[in-house]
Amino acid sequence: MAIQPVRLFGDPVLSTPAAPVVDYDKELRKLVQDLTETMLDAPGAGLAAPQIGVGLRVFVWDVDEELGHLINPTLDLSEDEQEGDEGCLSFPGLLYNTPRAMRVVAKGFNMFGDPITVEGSELLARAIQHETDHLDGILFIDRLDTNLRKEAMKAIRESEWFNESAPTIKVSPHSGPF
Repeated sequence: MAIQPVRLFGDPVLSTPAAPVVDYDKELRKLVQDLTETMLDAPGAGLAAPQIGVGLRVFVWDVDEELGHLINPTLDLSEDEQEGDEGCLSFPGLLYNTPRAMRVVAKGFNMFGDPITVEGSELLARAIQHETDHLDGILFIDRLDTNLRKEAMKAIRESEWFNESAPTIKVSPHSGPF
């Protein structure tokens, strides 16, 4: 297992839709382990593969002391919504009120290729939606209303981490043709 650097806003991998996982092999299991270790080290409530530079549809979560992962997710969202502060490891220090569905039923696969269904509400529902957005190349600031998004962009430009240096480029053992 290895902790990987988290990609920050501005890195093109974060706005690129991820490819579906095809091979459920040892490399995929290592990716899930790396994601989990990186998320716990950060710490965060979730982490998607693109956030460590891997363009595959995989994410992990740690909500209410429950660790999990989901591969190639599809979501069924409730019509009722929740409002709440949301942050992202790719936007250090930023929190914004972000609308999300209150409940979600997520279907996908575990790291062995077995079909799984995850049902969540409140924070787990928020985490699953946030991480699935990453797999679609959507960032949480894309969900903000116009005024809040302007405020977020100003905060990003003023942050210590933005434009500090070029995004870290690291060749991942999990990368391949996307």
